[in-house]
Amino acid sequence: MKWLTAALVLSLLVLGAATFAGRAADDKKDKSDVKKADNRVFELRTYHAAPGKLKALEARFRDHTMKLFEKHGIANIGYWTELNPKQEDEKLIYIIAFPSKDAADKSWKEFRDDPEWKKVREESEKDGPLLRKDNPVESVYLKPTDYSPIK
Repeated sequence: MKWLTAALVLSLLVLGAATFAGRAADDKKDKSDVKKADNRVFELRTYHAAPGKLKALEARFRDHTMKLFEKHGIANIGYWTELNPKQEDEKLIYIIAFPSKDAADKSWKEFRDDPEWKKVREESEKDGPLLRKDNPVESVYLKPTDYSPIK
């Protein structure tokens, strides 16, 4: 009976050590994931639509651009239009994300060079440009703070 108790205690010690080691590995993994997430950058973009062209611009995003973004490593976070009735037909505002600023530069280059994007853009603008000629796009790169819920 004494050997059974000793075996049980030894088994519990081994199980506890294995659990602790597994948790330590998970903690290291979680910390590296957090560190990796800390490098992620977001881009806030505002498109100023040409008069009467916001719906066509939205259709291009809905039907093509978002999929092409994903193809080139650009994460779609959210898309908005103005709530203010005086400006609701003027702007498309969106946020996208990248693993890093270098990744953003690479993704944008690949996106702009993509023959499918060039075809979509040409077809969507057959009745005229979708963006204003003056100040068509505003872009700001953002990095999350250490207390931001999104990283």
